[in-house]
Amino acid sequence: MSAAITFFLRALPFLIFRGEAKMPAWLEQLGKKLPAAIMAVLLVYCLKDAKSEPVSQGIPLLIASLFVGITYKWKHNTFFSIVGGTVVYMVLIRTSFF
Repeated sequence: MSAAITFFLRALPFLIFRGEAKMPAWLEQLGKKLPAAIMAVLLVYCLKDAKSEPVSQGIPLLIASLFVGITYKWKHNTFFSIVGGTVVYMVLIRTSFF
């Protein structure tokens, strides 16, 4: 039942806006602004723990966050930016630089 409801909710926009039906202007604007807003929320959430250990955690978090922001602005690919930032962060905390 849960899978059927999830599938229906994800398919609903395609059913409503198929063919000649146009999306409302406010929904198109939301679709343009939402990915950047999601990235901003993820970056803020990521940096919330940087104060507790500024050198060992804060610097890698800052570098990984900059990587995420720059790659997102460059490629506009949320998945690539998040995965790349995670890899950069993991490499930085595993090395002896910090």
